[in-house]
Amino acid sequence: MDEPGTVHLWSLREDVAIERGDDGDLLLAGPWGDERIGDAHPVLREALYRMELGPVLLSNIESAPGSPVLGAGLYLVLLPALRRLSHLIVRTLGLADLRGPLLSVLPLTRPAVFVLPRLGETEPVRLHRGVTLLLEAKGFRLERGGAQHRVLLHRPEPMWVVAMLAAAITPEAVARTLPLPLPRTVTREILEYLAAAGMLVRGSAGRDSPDRP
Repeated sequence: MDEPGTVHLWSLREDVAIERGDDGDLLLAGPWGDERIGDAHPVLREALYRMELGPVLLSNIESAPGSPVLGAGLYLVLLPALRRLSHLIVRTLGLADLRGPLLSVLPLTRPAVFVLPRLGETEPVRLHRGVTLLLEAKGFRLERGGAQHRVLLHRPEPMWVVAMLAAAITPEAVARTLPLPLPRTVTREILEYLAAAGMLVRGSAGRDSPDRP
């Protein structure tokens, strides 16, 4: 039986509201003030309206009938605009198994930018020494003083991965030694989300060093 693949979901922070300005522009009211989007493409408008309601898969955003923007072209419209709004967007990693998301990364500051790195299978990683794990009503969260993101752990699988990161270990070794098997690609993507959130030290078994982008 094929293992379920991962899905990458996008949503707006819960404290972000979309308003339509008198001039037709979109206004995103958030914790650090308003973000005005003038002459927003219909695809971007649709994506933001859906993201206000909850996590969405960008590939499910459809262009209006007759629009010249189709298929992969949607990403050329969406991704640059969403990247500029990174400080308002929650990024969520899930499995296509209908059991809910694995983890979510919440931006905490206006300058926060979320960029997924590419981890090699043999590149050592470990948790920053300043990372704390806290229990919440609906799971656990990871945070670190000075980090621009917070990580919410929704299911046991990312917890298993985090538990392996007290000392430097490679993604390949994490996947091989987990208490229950996870596809190697899923393990690596969990680690990449943690790295993008500023929770990991990469390529160092000793003292803390800045994460590479």
